[in-house]
Amino acid sequence: MSETAAKAPGSALGAADPNRWKALAFIAIAQLMVVLDATIVNIALPSAQQDLGISDGNRQWVVTAYALAFGGLLLFGGRIADLWGRKRAFVVGLGGFAAASALGGAATNEAMMFGARALQGAFGALLAPAALSLLAVMFTDAKERAKAFGIYGAIAGGGGAVGLILGGFLTEYLDWRWTFFVNIPFAIVAALGAWYVIREPQGSRNRSTLDVPGVILSTLGLVALVYGFTRAESEGWSDATTIGMFVASGVLLLAFVIVEARVKAPLLPLRVVTERNRGGVYLSLGLAIIAMFGLFLFLTYYLQIVKGYSPVKTGFAFLPMIAGMITGSTQIGTRLMTRVAPRLLMGPGFLVAALGMLLLTQLEIGSSYAALLLPAMLLLGLGMGTAFMPAMSLATLGVKPQDAGVASAMVNTSQQVGGAIGTALLNTIAASATTSYIADHIAGASSRSQQQLVQAQGLVQGYTAAIWFAVGILVAAALIALTLINAGRPGGTAVASSEEGAEEELPVPVVAH
Repeated sequence: MSETAAKAPGSALGAADPNRWKALAFIAIAQLMVVLDATIVNIALPSAQQDLGISDGNRQWVVTAYALAFGGLLLFGGRIADLWGRKRAFVVGLGGFAAASALGGAATNEAMMFGARALQGAFGALLAPAALSLLAVMFTDAKERAKAFGIYGAIAGGGGAVGLILGGFLTEYLDWRWTFFVNIPFAIVAALGAWYVIREPQGSRNRSTLDVPGVILSTLGLVALVYGFTRAESEGWSDATTIGMFVASGVLLLAFVIVEARVKAPLLPLRVVTERNRGGVYLSLGLAIIAMFGLFLFLTYYLQIVKGYSPVKTGFAFLPMIAGMITGSTQIGTRLMTRVAPRLLMGPGFLVAALGMLLLTQLEIGSSYAALLLPAMLLLGLGMGTAFMPAMSLATLGVKPQDAGVASAMVNTSQQVGGAIGTALLNTIAASATTSYIADHIAGASSRSQQQLVQAQGLVQGYTAAIWFAVGILVAAALIALTLINAGRPGGTAVASSEEGAEEELPVPVVAH
């Protein structure tokens, strides 16, 4: 890079934005709001279903409508952030999310609720990649970048568990509608703060014409994929519509890749995903989320159904995992990221999480929280927090500033699709193991209390069967991180692939011209 370029306004090596840490605070608030929403509504769902008269068959759409809109529109949202500017996309996303939350909280029937959830997902798909790409273009010093992404990673990993606590409190002591209304103050504070504090670096927009065929193909392909997994959970893997969704998704996403390779201004430049470090992050992170989402589901069921915990007590039971994630992300990950290569944090991090998951395969009806669940959750949190932080940072490392939004969207897409797969796949494994166990043992249960005991044992048997798969998935994520990711430590003289395929030195993350 020339001396002139190095001193240019908005340069990666130029003067750092004096408001970047204030900006991080508002970006963190917005990220927390989006992550909270993924779990907070689950706690409120039974109460909302009863109040609005939603049938058992339709209740899944409270979750599915959000997941489809969010997962399907993420790439489009990332590209819009690159086109409009991340600050504008961030503020618009916050405003829309708040309005949709108000609509959900005021819902009087199921159609109004489903529509509000879909709108929340659509504005979340604009907001999430804008938030991550703002960090990518504002924090260019290796040590500062490590701290910023450590905070962001802790929120991304631990926010879901915080949602369980907050959802339990709001539902139990106020009303389920407050699980929606609580988003409004978050959004107002974050939007006002962002408007006055964030200054986006110059020359970082991508003003190319919008790739409309790419938008249509990617949105329909991702929607079909997420819906396929969601339907598999409720209707089974052999259901004709489920199979049809997977086939349609495969065809649409293949067509998307072909289009992206040929058009002049692609929605997702293939260089973003084919560079081995970023590709390794997207793949390993997606696998890790599959394991984590399944775990949240099973531990929530185990604590509430088998152990009889209240929603609030269940939320508090997850606190050690949050503490572990914050420690792993802001202490271990941040302190080591500028000293060791990212793969040496991600690989061992996923393995530590797998060790915590392995402990949970020993679950029984009478398992002690202090002796088994507590250490398992701490290990899971520490491992995932340590791995998440470099993953979030590396996902946008070396990417052209004009592609920062869509690269950030790919991180969210891998998490969203991973969550849909994890919930459907692991839930199916658990249900199958439970059914098999009960069928084999129910005949020997003569009294009602014995039958209830067999059913409880069947549930635990199902959870542990699925958790074994989750252990394997986390080990696979660790192996991918250790073999595919080869970037050196930030701030060193790492050699990484450039966008054009040549090799270049990256003394610091290249995020702005």
